[in-house]
Amino acid sequence: MNYIADKRYMSLALSLGKRGQGNVWPNPSVGCVLVKCDRIIGRGWTQPGGRPHAETMALRQAGVAAKNATAYISLEPCVHQGETGPCADDLISAGIGRCVVATTDVDPRVSGRGLEKLKSAGIKVSIGCMKTEAKLSHRGFFKKVLDGRPRVTLKVALSLDGRIGTQSGESQWITGPLARRDVHALRASHDAVLIGGGTARKDNPSLTVRGLGKSHQPVRIIASKGLNFSGEAMKKNRSHAPLWLCHGADANNIDNWKKNSDKMLVVKNSVGGELDLFEMLQNLGAEGITSILCEGGGALGSSLIKAGLVDDLIVYSAGLVIGGDGLASLGDLGLKKLGDGVRFSLVDQRTIGCDLRHHWRIN
Repeated sequence: MNYIADKRYMSLALSLGKRGQGNVWPNPSVGCVLVKCDRIIGRGWTQPGGRPHAETMALRQAGVAAKNATAYISLEPCVHQGETGPCADDLISAGIGRCVVATTDVDPRVSGRGLEKLKSAGIKVSIGCMKTEAKLSHRGFFKKVLDGRPRVTLKVALSLDGRIGTQSGESQWITGPLARRDVHALRASHDAVLIGGGTARKDNPSLTVRGLGKSHQPVRIIASKGLNFSGEAMKKNRSHAPLWLCHGADANNIDNWKKNSDKMLVVKNSVGGELDLFEMLQNLGAEGITSILCEGGGALGSSLIKAGLVDDLIVYSAGLVIGGDGLASLGDLGLKKLGDGVRFSLVDQRTIGCDLRHHWRIN
């Protein structure tokens, strides 16, 4: 075994897996690389809709050359029968000699069983190469399996003094064109994009991915207790950009919205009278969604943070000062002590055009 080579090929497998992020739900986005005599003979990643799996794609590319090759896979191969046969069986049938797996699957139908099946067939199995990176790559799928809800990323574009618009509500555009293009790429890497009813009323956004050529379109979700917005821009493009609504049981115009949306999920009210965000995310997880990008206004963002439901925070910061009378980036959190604030750890920071992009993750 060559640890340096293993890490190099696993890094490629993880990179391949990222190509499927956002368009393979409810499945995880896995990458696979087949290597023989220090030469890559097959590459694959999970295809749109979750099928075929990464291992299947790589084995197809390698053909008979896969015999005695080493497979580098970012997640434990499945062993359960779904729409297609188990990937562990395919690897065994192809005569793979060694299998390097980044991390085990948390799905109880698979967890550990895939590795044992490979070992029982005489395949040498190594587990844990780039495990930390793999767990981060699959954290949306893992969270859905373990916690029943998708991973939530909150996106905020603000001025230097933490404002998202002027006192009159003008907010287009705080950041520059390159930062806005990056947001579209961020949308494409998530299963769904979420906003609240207030943002739907004020901005009437389309929430589609634009400017990136032919690209995956995430599910567009509006969380609104009463469905009291027109949503004209959201009603368009439903053939390739589905529109889902999360609403209260006594919402307005339910029959009309049934004709103008692709899915409607009833959510109970919380103690405060608004939608129960925990139940909402549980419902979305049950529908197969593994990752959500929240682009809602300050009210929805602060509610998600208060409920402990934000996993990642992406902040685009512009070299602009708006002043204390501008719109705050988040609504009230009701903190009395600084120690009660929610702490995030900085993951990454970089300059995009004339703006800064910070990626934070919950501690």
